[in-house]
Amino acid sequence: MDKIYLCIDLKTFYASVECVERGLDPFKTDLIVADPSRSKGAICLAITPKMKERGIKNRCRVYEIPKTVHPIVAKPRMKKYIEYSVRIYQIYLKYVSKDDIHPYSIDEVFMDITNYLHLYKKEPVDIAKMIMKDIYDTTGITATAGIGTNLFLAKVALDIKSKHVDSHIGVFDEETFQKEMWHHLPITDFWQISYGTEARLHKLHLRDLYDVAHCNPKILYKEFGVNALYLIDHSWGRESCTIEDIKKYKPKSNSLSNSQILYRDYNYKEARIVLAEMIDNLVLQLVNIGMCTNNLSFYIGYSKDVIRPVACSFKVDDTSSYKIILNRILEEYDYRINESVPIRKIGLSFNNLHVLKYEQMNLFSNNDTVRDNKLETTILEIKNKYGKNSILRGISYLDGATQIDRNRLIGGHNAE
Repeated sequence: MDKIYLCIDLKTFYASVECVERGLDPFKTDLIVADPSRSKGAICLAITPKMKERGIKNRCRVYEIPKTVHPIVAKPRMKKYIEYSVRIYQIYLKYVSKDDIHPYSIDEVFMDITNYLHLYKKEPVDIAKMIMKDIYDTTGITATAGIGTNLFLAKVALDIKSKHVDSHIGVFDEETFQKEMWHHLPITDFWQISYGTEARLHKLHLRDLYDVAHCNPKILYKEFGVNALYLIDHSWGRESCTIEDIKKYKPKSNSLSNSQILYRDYNYKEARIVLAEMIDNLVLQLVNIGMCTNNLSFYIGYSKDVIRPVACSFKVDDTSSYKIILNRILEEYDYRINESVPIRKIGLSFNNLHVLKYEQMNLFSNNDTVRDNKLETTILEIKNKYGKNSILRGISYLDGATQIDRNRLIGGHNAE
């Protein structure tokens, strides 16, 4: 028996939540979710379906909205959106086991409903309607869905076909996918095909998925390497990965990373303060998961790309010590960064995370790792109990520091 997957998306989720909270209909209301304090260049995190009907693109910038449209501007409230997402996930659990659910994002999930067809004695479309109705009745949020015989087909059915049927439920198997989607354009509508991939396909004179499916595989492997396999499989509507595979997957290597685009140009000293704050934040995360690192990297992007950015990676002995990591990164920063050029982007990564099995002791230097870890653990306990800003290093109170403000954000956006 073929697998049957269901992919559910919460339509214009952030904007819909804001409309529900105001007692408004998102299909009849002009509303955007954006932070006006970030100027007219701020990106709209979501717009209502009513605005999409006007031809306005989702994720547009505030200044791109036509002057004739005067939308309600809702400041992002990430905690509120997470609350709604959790409530809706609880609805999913009424119908499907968590083992058969893969959350893809805050507003989208995949479900393996194969074993539930017999349980509910319903067709896949009927199960989708049952869950979508419960979501709307419980929260007021409208959902759309895609159904497919693999994860890729379910996603394409959601992203493309559900928009053009009255039920808002798209359905594909391999045969119907090939019949209906082989010549669909633009090709970037398909999951995991970016504008860069489209450009490389055009270079090979491949315009749509039909062309990809019938292209000599050697040509595709020469251009895309191992990624050609996914392109070829998807062009035929095939996907071997299952939710069970996703649940079992464990990455061979992992990392912790953080990045910031600064609100203004920072000078050398100010950016150094922000980098030190980011180091503090990642070390706390490192200690919290009981890991250490032996590879550090950072990225510094200068304002307006006046000169090439600096990307640096280097090895260290296994450590989770704040002092050791701080001193090593700032040493490289001081050596490599041009002090006369303003800075706008900062990225930081701790790579090759692993559990420390043993530590080489040194009679000629103080070993502060244990003491540092106890301090970091204590700081974490205080933050978890009283809030992220309940205890901070003195550097976060210097001019140019960003951590206090960032601790009030979720995903880079206003939390409350």
